Amino acid sequence: MTVRQLSLPALVTACVELGVPGVGLWRDPVRAYGVEAAAKLVRDAGLAVTTLCRGGFFTRGPRSDADNRDAVDEAAALGTDTLVLVSGGLAPGGRDLADARATIADGIARLAPYAGERGVRLAVEPLHPMYAADRCAVSTLDQALEIAERFPAEQVGVVVDTYHVWWDDLAPAAVARAGRAGRIASFQLADWTVPLPAGVLNGRGQLGDGCVDLRAWRRLVDAAGYTGPVEVELFNEGLWAREGREVLAETAARYTEHVL
Repeated sequence: MTVRQLSLPALVTACVELGVPGVGLWRDPVRAYGVEAAAKLVRDAGLAVTTLCRGGFFTRGPRSDADNRDAVDEAAALGTDTLVLVSGGLAPGGRDLADARATIADGIARLAPYAGERGVRLAVEPLHPMYAADRCAVSTLDQALEIAERFPAEQVGVVVDTYHVWWDDLAPAAVARAGRAGRIASFQLADWTVPLPAGVLNGRGQLGDGCVDLRAWRRLVDAAGYTGPVEVELFNEGLWAREGREVLAETAARYTEHVL
């Protein structure tokens, strides 16, 4: 999504040229290109698919179950073992956050065994509280872990995304807790800039442009024992308006400067 203006073939070519070894894919462009074709494209280029995004939205009703099973199948076909979950906000017309979280846990309970059979781990991603009503009622790493810990660690883990959890003074302890249990399934980076743009959904800052101590978060996740891929996920209208390869090259340079 950081360079969604690039087609999948152009993205793969740019990653190879810039030495980026893996890419987190989103379902819509993968489906548009064809799941099997996308898998072959990435595999033939020698790239890893680090994660597939997204499953979830369990609070939208029973139809989510079939779509989530499809997401698991797509992840398996792409060769990634991690399906990121954006779990869903309040039920339509609802106001009960506890009920929404219970519904999310129930949905994961239905999906986790199927995912486990396909070799895919579900990764519960907490989103910033400003998204609690409509996108994700799971707002903190502790809340994500409370759900994940009901299931085997190899079936359900959590996502540590700096954009969503940097503000939470309990998050560092939760990272350590997740690490001890082997539940950090994905680590994602984005910066927090101020003032936020009018469309906050697409307001993630380029690395180094905001107030998040990205290197400190990388060290925190390292100390927790995480050794998997590190993704940069930027929803940013300004970046999307630029030439995609240029943005990818800039992002790689910013990663070296602000994260390593």
